[in-house]
Amino acid sequence: MPQQTTTPEDDIAYIRALAEEGRNTPVLGGGILITAGAVFGLASLAHYAVDSGLLDVEPVAYAWIWIGAMVIFFLSLIGLKSKLRGKPGARSAVNRAVGAGWMGVGLGIFVLAVSIAILSFKLQSPVPTLIFPSLILALYGAGWAVSATMSGQKWQWWLAIGGWAGAPAMAALIGTPLLWLGYAAGLVLLALVPGLILVRQEPAEVI
Repeated sequence: MPQQTTTPEDDIAYIRALAEEGRNTPVLGGGILITAGAVFGLASLAHYAVDSGLLDVEPVAYAWIWIGAMVIFFLSLIGLKSKLRGKPGARSAVNRAVGAGWMGVGLGIFVLAVSIAILSFKLQSPVPTLIFPSLILALYGAGWAVSATMSGQKWQWWLAIGGWAGAPAMAALIGTPLLWLGYAAGLVLLALVPGLILVRQEPAEVI
């Protein structure tokens, strides 16, 4: 049998079909964003309270705050992802692509956190941790750019721009306790609030 060949026009049509498949399907995963914004936003406020002297505790409290937040988030993530798989539209091209993009963001954050912790330990200095909020907001910007592109929801581009603009803004606050207040605000604006919007857009019944 002769081997079938495809033309560039066929390839373009195929890619367009993939992009359009499920374009009207609501983007899922808002619950995960709500949890991330709430858990890490509260951890940022706790960090601010220690940094500003509102809480008189030993410096080791910083580590416990963030380790505790990570444990709570990862335990919540197990249940949230299990629930997400059963929702209508979870297997659409849009949600598979958006999910892969945010998974990359999450893994990137985890690897950066471990790398910064190792660097801080080797230098015996907390200074490397101060760049963490900027890195996180930049990665959130990338996650929202992927989501905006795949879903066609233009309002998400404002979140991407907000993440990228917030990264240098956080760097400007390094050296003051306001860094952690700013980071908490960034998590609310880039995770918790849009997460609530996405949850409201999720289907209540099978599509």
